[in-house]
Parts: sequence; C-alpha cells; structure tokens
Amino acid sequence: MSDEYETKPGVRIPSREDSLPKRFYEAVSVEQAEDGWRVLLDGRAIKTPAKQTVSLPSEALAQLIADEWAVQGERIDAPNMPATRLCFVALDRMAETREATAGEIVKYASTDLLCFRAPEPAELIAAQSAAWDPLLAWAKEELGIELVASTGLLPVDQDAVALTVLHGRVRELDPIRLTALAHATALCGSAVLGFALLAGRIDAEQAFALSTIDEHFQLSQWGEDAEALERLERLKTEMVSVGNVLAAL
Repeated sequence: MSDEYETKPGVRIPSREDSLPKRFYEAVSVEQAEDGWRVLLDGRAIKTPAKQTVSLPSEALAQLIADEWAVQGERIDAPNMPATRLCFVALDRMAETREATAGEIVKYASTDLLCFRAPEPAELIAAQSAAWDPLLAWAKEELGIELVASTGLLPVDQDAVALTVLHGRVRELDPIRLTALAHATALCGSAVLGFALLAGRIDAEQAFALSTIDEHFQLSQWGEDAEALERLERLKTEMVSVGNVLAAL
C-alpha cells in the first residue's frame, strides 16, 4: 500500500519520501588518494555533514559505502545507508566524544549481559552457560580481563583492574573501529561480544544470536510475537551492518 493518499480530490498528503533529499548524481565510483580511499559521486568525493572529505582506510570499505550510494533511487534515504552513517559519525564526532564513548563501553562491561545468569529454568541456565562461558574465557585469555558471572538481577562488582585494562584497549582503537565497537556493544548489551566481533572471534550473526538467547527462549516458551520478532529483526540488521564495516577494514 502506498504511503500517499488523498483526503479529497486534488489534495495529497506528503509521504515520507517527499521529505528525503533528491538524488543529485549519476555515477558512483571509488579511487585511491594519498590519504586513503574515497567514494566519488560524479567524480567528486563525498563529504560528511561537517564537510570533511571522507577518506577511508581500505578499498573494501569504500566500495561498501559506494554500493549504498549507488542503489539509491530518486531520493536519498540516509537511514538505509548504515555503513555511510557509521563512518560519518566516526569522522565527525569521535574526536570529541572518544573519552565519553570509551567510558560507555567500559560501563557496559561492568554490567555485561554475559554476566547476568538466569536462576531458572534449567534449560535457559544451560543455554546461557554453553553460549557465554567460552566468550568470558576468551576475554580473560585474549583481552586480559576477567569478568564474574552472577545469578539474579543485581549486578556484581567487577574487578576495577579488569575494567581499567579494558578501557586502555578501547582507547587504542581508531575512530571507525571505536564507533563500530560502541554500536555493537550497545546493540548486544555486552562489551565482551562487541570485542569478540571486533577481533573476529565471532561474526555479526553469531553476536546477535548470543545476545538474544533470553528473548529466543521466551519466544520458544510462549509462542511467536510479531512485535518482538520485528524488533529482533531490526537489531539483527543493525548488527550485520556493523559486522560488514568491520569485515571491510
């Protein structure tokens, strides 16, 4: 069904598409410059909302963004260009928000999803343990942080040294990886899953599945819920887009 309709003959209610900017270019290409790879619209490099020329660290990432611009129709639908939006945020905002972003990621680690275990039923306890224990072990071995899991709603006080180590690792990241990590961490509710995705320990679909064990268990017990499934599908799409950016770096 169209999102346009008439209240009376000759009077049209504007659709969402009417508010989108018109496509102003024909050809989309990528090229290598001295400072990295660029996406060109009719031969001109794209710029961020803050008017910075977009320079990217890899041809694959430039092509991923170019593909988003190439498939636009008569109007440019920015919300459906996740790789472009992520890189714009990284280039325009991360220099000013780096410390705040690092702090948010560490905050997620202090109440990490993987550390909140259900007291019952046994099936869910087993599913959480089987899925999450290996990731906590990986974080201890590869990241040098040991987070403690607990049962119940109240968070456990995580080791301050572990959180400090994690903060140091976050601060080492370049703007695009830091932005991707922050987005993945927020989507998962888990800094451990965010770092595992960043490191290639898991892929985006695995990160999504690991972060939604509780939701899928509830759906299996109580039956499918259209609204819940729609929300989960949106989260999965967002997670996959972050994974695509990281894979292209």
